[in-house]
Amino acid sequence: MATRYQEVFQDIESKIRCGEYAPNTVLPSESEFREIYHVSRDTVRRALALLAENGYIQKKHGKGSIVIGMISPVNFPISGLTSYKELEEIQGFKSETKMVSLSRYTLDEKEAHLIAFPVGAEVWKLVRQRLIDGQAVVLDIDYLLCEFVPNLTKEIAEDSIYAYFEEELNLAISYAKKEITVSDTTEMDKRYLDLRSKDNSVVSVKSHVFLEDTSMFQYTESRHRVDKFQFVEFARRRRTL
Repeated sequence: MATRYQEVFQDIESKIRCGEYAPNTVLPSESEFREIYHVSRDTVRRALALLAENGYIQKKHGKGSIVIGMISPVNFPISGLTSYKELEEIQGFKSETKMVSLSRYTLDEKEAHLIAFPVGAEVWKLVRQRLIDGQAVVLDIDYLLCEFVPNLTKEIAEDSIYAYFEEELNLAISYAKKEITVSDTTEMDKRYLDLRSKDNSVVSVKSHVFLEDTSMFQYTESRHRVDKFQFVEFARRRRTL
């Protein structure tokens, strides 16, 4: 469950995303935000610090918090751990998720080595298409340890599995290790992505996802049509002595 400062952050973030707080404008003051959200000064400051850390605002002495212009309507942050459903809601684009397949089985040595799960582990394998404007532009392949996710259905898979993990299973998802590469298209890509004739490669994002206790419970590969998305990160200068 989000803390109060995270809720304030998310609400301001959504207003920046939708243009209610336009680029290069000054946000309301800390005192004004306190009245808007009925929270403490510390809560407001923590929310604003999180906005600055994620590249939404720049604080200027004597002027307040200035909104930084967003780069594009659909961005996939490199370092963040945000579900597709959350990105859809935050960035305001409309899409559809279709489940291609859902199976439960025991990993053999070859597949276990590939995704860094124990040999003999029981997993769910979930394959989903992400459609934007009626075109399948992302193919998600998920492996989930049944030890942590004992049940999974088509209805859950086509909605938000992270909401299910956190709200129903009470899993404390903490961090992920990601690898981003450009890969040749596979037969699976050709079957389930609406590729153009010139598309010989896709952008592959592989993620090993961990819980707070450092247990790895999910391996995901998202394969993206190259023209549809840009992967971005906001970098803030940290001076060292």
